[in-house]
Amino acid sequence: MSSVPERSDIDAEYKWDLESIYASDEDWEAAFEDVQGRIPDLADYEGRVTESPETLLELLELEEELMRDVSKVVSYSSLRSAEDTRNQEYQALQAKAESLASEARSTASFVEPELQELSEEELSGFLESEPELREYEHYFDDVLRTKPHTRSAEVEELLAELGEVASAPSDIYGMLSNADMTFPTVENPEGEDVEISQGNFTKLLKHPDREFRRTVHEEFYDEWADVRNSVGTALKNSVKKDVKYANARRYDTAREAALDGPNVPVEVYDNLVGTVRDNLDYLHRHAELKRRALGVDQLEVWDLYMSLTGDEGPEVSYEEAKEYIVEAVAPLGEAYQSRVAEGLEDRWVDVYENRGKRSGAFSSGTYDTQPFIMMNYQDDIASMYTLAHELGHSLHSELAKDEQPWQYADYTIFVAEVASTVNETLLTHYLLENVEDDEFRTHVLDEYLERFRSTLYRQTMFADFEHQIHSISEEGGALTPDRFDELYGDLKGEFYANANVDDRIAREWMRIPHFYYNYYVYQYSTGISAAVAIVERILNGDEEAAADYRKALALGGSKYPIEVLETAGVDMASPEPIESALSVYGDYLDEAADLLDLEDE
Repeated sequence: MSSVPERSDIDAEYKWDLESIYASDEDWEAAFEDVQGRIPDLADYEGRVTESPETLLELLELEEELMRDVSKVVSYSSLRSAEDTRNQEYQALQAKAESLASEARSTASFVEPELQELSEEELSGFLESEPELREYEHYFDDVLRTKPHTRSAEVEELLAELGEVASAPSDIYGMLSNADMTFPTVENPEGEDVEISQGNFTKLLKHPDREFRRTVHEEFYDEWADVRNSVGTALKNSVKKDVKYANARRYDTAREAALDGPNVPVEVYDNLVGTVRDNLDYLHRHAELKRRALGVDQLEVWDLYMSLTGDEGPEVSYEEAKEYIVEAVAPLGEAYQSRVAEGLEDRWVDVYENRGKRSGAFSSGTYDTQPFIMMNYQDDIASMYTLAHELGHSLHSELAKDEQPWQYADYTIFVAEVASTVNETLLTHYLLENVEDDEFRTHVLDEYLERFRSTLYRQTMFADFEHQIHSISEEGGALTPDRFDELYGDLKGEFYANANVDDRIAREWMRIPHFYYNYYVYQYSTGISAAVAIVERILNGDEEAAADYRKALALGGSKYPIEVLETAGVDMASPEPIESALSVYGDYLDEAADLLDLEDE
């Protein structure tokens, strides 16, 4: 029987090195108590933020020291929890850490409202009197920019304290989907029993046996049907939370509030959705090529993950993936390439799936730790691309930490998804140009097309769904599982107009954790658009392109995201990068059709 191993069965070399944060849980407890005891020191500055330039500098330095330690405490507990969501001890540690972070944010919540009492003239005087404050100029600009949406110190403290409670819908969904739900075991065509999991579901949908794919699809979504009321309630309340918080901060909509955080114009969102909707013909062509490749009269939803080659594709071991990725990022410079290679050997990555492990993949870490990448590696091309993706995030963090002080080392997701997708795009170019095996190259081309489909189109579809459900809540409408099914099913039917969209796929919204992240997913789509433009510039011989890109990564959060991407040579305020990316998608579809002899019938 093919089954998911326990964590104890996986070799240490394939697990991330959390001991580099704290050598033991006891050390974590000591750090927790130390930080908890220092939080009241912040409160001593309440009412005194603008007392003098010297006092302001003292406060900002104290806040940095404290919050850096808080982030380490939170990071360790969160990563331990992700290793095995069934482990109640680490769930308790994470809950304690989240409470600590909430307490720290609540205690510091007076800082920005008091800063906003300064006029621009008074702030200029502070900067002239205390030159060390100039390091915080962008931070001050951001704080003053959001003055119309900042409440009194008392309200800000309350909102900060509610943060832990407000995360309940997402927390409940995460525990349900990762720890409590058990998916069926099915027999594959080889006679083996295979346990369906969140981690292997899409891989099973790439199996060449169509009847097996249908069985996996039906069994998986039937399991979700049994918890539809719980998941529907969680998502409904997550949306309500977003709306209530936006109202509390005097925004007209939750979307406006979410995008104002990183200072991204709402027009960027509408521009993305509109441009992608106007170009659904590319996606329909991709689906039609799949139908021809499979030799079927009607494409079904359980066929959508299938390769254009009609089979699962070659295995790619973790060791092979590492080698390919290191070579692929060479155009970004020797220092970047060496950093990737070192990270892969220094236990940045938690490689394989184990029972209870959080599904999906992510890159994490703090200003004072190494990066940590969670994978559920499946020995396939898709997993290799995911590893390249997460390494893009990790290198982004490393370059930003190298160049920026703590307050600017973090960056918005809007920029982050560019860094990850640049790596994917470079990997595609490298493999297509350097691997001689035609079958392997065909699968690489197919995988990149899938990345376009799932990133540019699928995430835009998600963004459309997310905006619709928030709008319904804002207008006083009811959000129920049936309503979610209806909205999502309609979108799926529009985006995949030439496939048979069944009732089960209308439940797909239930398995998407990103819907709890408050207008997050659109940034995947803008990210791939910007990434394609950056890579084209690098590979077309622009001598400054790679340096400009590294400079943009190193900016971290010291500039607004639109400005950061302008440094890399991309204007995301225009539709041009999206249109350009869609055109590249179309070119690759043509290449695949020629390579696989799938020309129009």
